Amino acid sequence: MTKYSSRYASSPQAVKNYDTKQLREEFLIDDLMQEDEVVLVYSHYDRYIAGSVVPVSKDLVLETIDPLKAPYFLERRELGIINVGGNGSVVVEGETYELGLKDALYIGAGNKEVIFKSEDAKNPAKFYINSAPAHTTYPTVKVSLAEANKLHLGTMETANHRTVNQMIIGSVVTTCQLQMGMTELKPGSVWNTMPAHVHDRRMEVYFYLDIPENQAVCHFMGEPQETRHIWMNNHQAVISPPWSIHSGAGTSNYTFIWGMAGENLDYGDMDVCKITDLR
Repeated sequence: MTKYSSRYASSPQAVKNYDTKQLREEFLIDDLMQEDEVVLVYSHYDRYIAGSVVPVSKDLVLETIDPLKAPYFLERRELGIINVGGNGSVVVEGETYELGLKDALYIGAGNKEVIFKSEDAKNPAKFYINSAPAHTTYPTVKVSLAEANKLHLGTMETANHRTVNQMIIGSVVTTCQLQMGMTELKPGSVWNTMPAHVHDRRMEVYFYLDIPENQAVCHFMGEPQETRHIWMNNHQAVISPPWSIHSGAGTSNYTFIWGMAGENLDYGDMDVCKITDLR
């Protein structure tokens, strides 16, 4: 079964007036990782889709949804997948790709059949998925965590010592516009993406994981001079508009998956905000 919802774009002027409830309703995705369900959120920021697939008692098929107006999901789209659960596999047009914990898979446009499976129902795979419109077809490619391009950033002294694993990105996989990766914070570090930045040419979605029980992450968003925050729990995602910063601080270290799409594929295309200029 597939569940989906839509989120419309909001202007920065409107968001200034949102209370906590409305801010969460517009940007927080808090119903992911439902067993035996495909859960999708269709965002009108760059027509991006974020969601999850958790096959437990049965295999799950990626089906089209009404907003796509397409006979199958990937007719005009590309798909990125990162497994955050037990061992599983994804069958693409009859070819099986095994995905262990934190392995990724890129699937190009035009693939009609995509099936998700778990190896063990007691420890099911938990597939986090992102999708963006695609103008052409590129090959399906698996990228293990070990094969990711790794950037070691930050320091313990500034509490942001982290490893950025670039997985579905131009230097590793050829895509139309979708980019995905995973940032792992070292023990004792809590800040992600600080100094913060905006990139007016693309939007982004964060998915938080590895948050210990009874801990949380405070995610910061909004224009640099008009920031807001959303408290995040494990396996929740948050939509970041192009005009918004996207940064967070946890009560413990954690991991997050970033995905983005938009005008270009330049990972370094961003406008950095000085920490002392944030408001």
